[in-house]
Amino acid sequence: MVMGGPVAGTILEGICRGLLQRLANPITVGERHINVGASIGLARSWPAKRIPSSEMLRRSDVAMYMSKRGGKMRCTWFSETFDQRREAVREIEDELRSALANREFALAYQPLVDADNGTIVAVEALLRWNRADGQPISPAVFVPVAEEMGLINQIGLWVLRRAMCDAAAWEGITLSVNISAAQLRNPEFPIKLGELLEETGFAPERLELEITETCLVLDPVVAERSLDVIRGFGVNISLDDFGTGYASIGFLRQFRFEKLKLDRSLVVQAGEDDGSRAMMLSSIAMARALKMSVTAEGVETREQADMVRVAGADQLQGWLYYKALPNTEVDRLYRAQIEGEESAATRTTQHHSAPHAGRTGDQAA
Repeated sequence: MVMGGPVAGTILEGICRGLLQRLANPITVGERHINVGASIGLARSWPAKRIPSSEMLRRSDVAMYMSKRGGKMRCTWFSETFDQRREAVREIEDELRSALANREFALAYQPLVDADNGTIVAVEALLRWNRADGQPISPAVFVPVAEEMGLINQIGLWVLRRAMCDAAAWEGITLSVNISAAQLRNPEFPIKLGELLEETGFAPERLELEITETCLVLDPVVAERSLDVIRGFGVNISLDDFGTGYASIGFLRQFRFEKLKLDRSLVVQAGEDDGSRAMMLSSIAMARALKMSVTAEGVETREQADMVRVAGADQLQGWLYYKALPNTEVDRLYRAQIEGEESAATRTTQHHSAPHAGRTGDQAA
C-alpha cells in the first residue's frame, strides 16, 4: 500500500490492522474452517519528496516481505534501513554458497550439566561460520538469509551429520540440535533425518531436536505431522527459548514436548523481581504436570544456579559451567568424566568390600 502524510498514514495503518483482525477469524467453507493470513507493507511519501509511484510500490513490497519475516499477520512501514539490510544480504548470499562448497562451517558444543551433581549430561550443537578472511558471522545474521535462499535445508543436514559423527563416542550424553522453522516446514526433512540416523548409526534416543514456537505457529498442521514422524524414530523434541513467546498450556499439550528450555531472559529476570520469579516457578510446575523435563539456559551466576535448581530444573546450561567448546575439548571433558566415574565406582567397591573381608576373616579365625 502507498500513502502520503502522517495523518493519512495513521488512518491507513488503522484500516490495515482492522483487516488483519478480521482475517484472524477462521472462514467456514462447508464443514471446514480455513485460516487466511496476510502480510502488509506500507510506504509513506509527501509532495515535497516527489518519489515516483514505481519506487513507492517497490518500498511497499519490501516492507511487506519484512512483515512476512516478522511472523506474518502484521503491517510494517518501509524504512531506509531495509534497503541497507538488503545490500548486506546480497553480499552474504554470494558468500554462503561458496562457504558450503569450501567447508567454512564448523560446530561448537555447549555442555548441559545435571542440576544436582554438575556432570555433563548433554551438549548443544552450535553452528559457526568464519569467512575466508577469518571474520566470524553470527548465525543470527546468516541463518535468516539461508532460509530465504533455500539453503537452510542443506546446511541443516550438514549440521546434523557432523554433530552425530562428533557425538557418536560420547555415550550416555544427549546431543541437542536446533531446527529452523523452514526445515520443519520441509516435508522431506523427517525422511532425510531418518536416512542420517541410519547412515551414521547414531542412537535416536540420544538425539534431541530443539525448536522454537515460531516453528510451530506458522504452519501447525505440517509441523505436527513432521514431529509425529520424527518421534516415531525415537528422537525427542524440546521447546527452546520458552518465556519469550506466547505458548499456552493447550499449545504445549498439543505438541507434547519432552523438554522445556527456559530462556536466559526468564532466568535473569527471575532473580530481579517477584513477578518474574513467580512466572519461572509456574513454568517449571507446568512442565512437571505435562511430564516434561526442564533446562535453565543462560545460567551465569551461582545465585541463578541455586535458584533454578531449588525451583526444580533438571539441567543447567550457561557460562557458569561451560562456554561453547570445540569437539576435541568435549572429548577431553568426556574422558575425564568417565575416568572420574570409574575411579569413584572403584573406591565405592573397595569401601564396601573391606568390611566384608574383615568379617569373613574373623569368622574363619
